[in-house]
Amino acid sequence: MSFFKDMISVFRKRELTLIESSREAEDVHTFVFTKDKDLTWTAGQYGLFTITHKKIKNPTKPFSIASAPTEDVVKITTRISDNPSEFKQAMLELQPGMKIKMGGPVGTFQLEEGTPSLLVAAGIGITPFRSILKELAASGKQAGNPTRLLYLDSKPSYLFQDELNAIARPASIQIDFLSSREELEQEMVKFITQHKDQGKYFIAGPKSMVESITTLLQNHNISKKNIKKDAFFGL
Repeated sequence: MSFFKDMISVFRKRELTLIESSREAEDVHTFVFTKDKDLTWTAGQYGLFTITHKKIKNPTKPFSIASAPTEDVVKITTRISDNPSEFKQAMLELQPGMKIKMGGPVGTFQLEEGTPSLLVAAGIGITPFRSILKELAASGKQAGNPTRLLYLDSKPSYLFQDELNAIARPASIQIDFLSSREELEQEMVKFITQHKDQGKYFIAGPKSMVESITTLLQNHNISKKNIKKDAFFGL
């Protein structure tokens, strides 16, 4: 049933107006758009965003929605290099008041109530987890269900660090900011040892990292059904 809901949602294009854009780090930009009154999503989902102010070869790309459903905006955060793709260049050209279209939301990268959850983010992969943790803190549903975020950033710039720390303190969510793969694996093993296959494991980041972490989990007897992945591709 969720497949058909996603298909219907994808074909319904909404027009969003840019409110503001900002630079989060040297090569990371955030774009904030207006939200229709009837637009909602589940924290962790993504949208299909389409450039409309100019003609480009591939005008539609997927982005995780970094804002929580309880916020009044649609926020996307993405890495943009010094030599951006045609799509990313068009994003940089957006000015307040200009419009973009969004299909969706789609995706099943969502927490389940009543189970311990380990969230593993690498670099820009933090974006769906910002939405998830903001919504979790707003709802208060995490009480009694251990939720831990391991945020790996080799730079390290740690996007949303102050905001994440502010969310974690009152919500009893444990967040670890890590700079090496060795640290990440050590902390993952601690969680796996405690919760084994009773926990849910969420991984977001570059495709190669998501695949290698999935292999690590499976090597520790975590079943596929308890692993959710959100692989980011270069756009």
